[in-house]
Amino acid sequence: MAVNRDKKEPVIEVQDICKTYFMPGGMSQSVLKHVSFDVMPGEFVAIMGHSGSGKSTLMNILGCLDRPTSGVYKLAGKSVSDKTDAELAEIRGREIGFVFQNFNLLMKRTIADNVSLPLIYQGVSEAERHERAVQMLHKVQLNGYEDRLPTQISGGMQQRVAIARALINNPKIIFADEPTGNLDSKTSDEIMDLFTALNKQGITIVLVTHEDDVADYAERMIKIGDGRKVYDGLRAEYQKDEE
Repeated sequence: MAVNRDKKEPVIEVQDICKTYFMPGGMSQSVLKHVSFDVMPGEFVAIMGHSGSGKSTLMNILGCLDRPTSGVYKLAGKSVSDKTDAELAEIRGREIGFVFQNFNLLMKRTIADNVSLPLIYQGVSEAERHERAVQMLHKVQLNGYEDRLPTQISGGMQQRVAIARALINNPKIIFADEPTGNLDSKTSDEIMDLFTALNKQGITIVLVTHEDDVADYAERMIKIGDGRKVYDGLRAEYQKDEE
């Protein structure tokens, strides 16, 4: 989705973020080193990097699942770097939708129950939860599946359920962490086509992946290497540079 960066404020601002893990005996490991970038509303960004590069740690910070050791992270214009655990949980429930590689569904609950789960913590009535879940399932092309169990549908359909759950709170941004990692190539393409359609509707998407063909769906790529940002630009231009 083409984004006019001149007329919008960033939905994500990362300013000189560092992350260091301190271990017994005075040892420490620096995982992120002075990373800075922003993401505008409506962008589709792929974060790439080899195993151990720091991309997953960066995703955890962006998703308010972890805090940076230093630097500033702003989500929707507000700093979240110094929030308490309770405040971070509230932000996650209000501003963010997550899609994970392993789907993270409750296998003994119906698909509608899985989709509506985030609404329980907001005190939404059961009738409204079900109604909104049905709406979200329609959005991901799973009409009529609300009463089935996750074990009764395919892996690709389970990931669609996870995407519907991520959308239920109308989040400002969706973070997808290796969302096609457990899927075959055909199903992966279908899931990425769904992300592309959602992005065209104006939803900001940040995707973590190590797969080139998955990253190709994003217009912009941020590459992390040894904890540092080593590339930030158009995905197509990076491919040309590599060739």
